[in-house]
Amino acid sequence: MTTHVPADATARLLLDGEAIAKALSRIAHEVIERTDELENVALVGIQSRGAPLASRLRRLVQERSGHVLPVGALDITFHRDDVHVRDGGRVPGRQPVVRSTSISFPIEGMIVILVDDVLYTGRTIRAAIDALLEFGRPARVQLAVLVDRGHRELPIRPDYVGKNLPTGRDERIQVELVEIDERDGVFLIGEPEDADDA
Repeated sequence: MTTHVPADATARLLLDGEAIAKALSRIAHEVIERTDELENVALVGIQSRGAPLASRLRRLVQERSGHVLPVGALDITFHRDDVHVRDGGRVPGRQPVVRSTSISFPIEGMIVILVDDVLYTGRTIRAAIDALLEFGRPARVQLAVLVDRGHRELPIRPDYVGKNLPTGRDERIQVELVEIDERDGVFLIGEPEDADDA
């Protein structure tokens, strides 16, 4: 995703920082409420904006339950079905951005909650599951997203949703977070989604 809302795009603020905080608070509450064994839960954020969201959820869960959940970050670049770096099929100038993966705890037998900013077609989540399984076999994989915008192409459904924001295919959702973009906000952009953001 682009870092900031493009100057020439029509953008409408859907969620401000306070609304994002409330959405994450609700997700953290649901994680605690639905999980009998929090000591067996880990949060793994999908790079790039899922990683800071996972850290925020960890803090919220700790404040409310006393449990400190392990948290990791997962890069899915080479697991995506639209990355063609192996056969040279990628358009020049559109090389994938590879970010770090950091999972410093065993996931065997754990309940791993994948965390992402926007759920759209489901292809990012499919790639994340493939990448995650290279680290072991969790007891269960769940999904928490800040925004579900609809238009699924794969049978993937989130377990925890901050906000459902139905959109058109000629629009996109842009999430900005203080940790990356120096401000919190969810924007509706009046232009089609980039294929890399599905």
